[in-house]
Amino acid sequence: MMVAYHGCYDLTYFGYAHFRMLEDPRWMAWRTVIVASFVFLSGLSMALAREGSRRGFLKRLLQVGVCAALVSMATSLLFGPRWIYFGVLHFFFVATLLTAPLRRYPATLAWAGAALFVAGWTLGWDAMNPRTLNWIGFASQKPFTEDYAPLAPWLGLLWIGYWAGCRFPALAGPAPAAGANPAPAPLRATSFLGRHSLAAYMLHQPLLFALLYLIRAL
Repeated sequence: MMVAYHGCYDLTYFGYAHFRMLEDPRWMAWRTVIVASFVFLSGLSMALAREGSRRGFLKRLLQVGVCAALVSMATSLLFGPRWIYFGVLHFFFVATLLTAPLRRYPATLAWAGAALFVAGWTLGWDAMNPRTLNWIGFASQKPFTEDYAPLAPWLGLLWIGYWAGCRFPALAGPAPAAGANPAPAPLRATSFLGRHSLAAYMLHQPLLFALLYLIRAL
């Protein structure tokens, strides 16, 4: 869904289409569904990885932080004042730091997450609109940026996903049985993207932009 959504955005950016992606409620609702699935599944993944090594955790956190910085630098060159200063990757970096010391309390996180999720969607104050504060959430207006994923409400949904992963680990799917037949090719392809989601997130837009630049040049 993310690749398809960004493909539509890129077609509009290059003038091949005229989708009202920042004004039409249907486009905005689709983006919300995509971000919500990202965040919930990331919480689920945190639960599945909670027994992993500290070194692996820090390595992944560093990867996300570096990629978030690269997104900010690239978008500042492409979009100027609409640069991404707290998008999805920035959110994941901060949310991981906030969640790590609380992982022993999944039930508490679920209740706190539900409250934060509801509050983040229903409450808003003008005082939270400046960029120095709106990354927290509770802004009364959406900021002037290409991507925006504040802690409220999304940290609440991540915590709910974490609780779900602890409470229902089978949500991740059954482990393959020994000697099982290989999965069909389409499933293997989507599994590959799932295992390398950060790389897919970082590379799909440069590849789409390069393709459309090539089409324009030809």
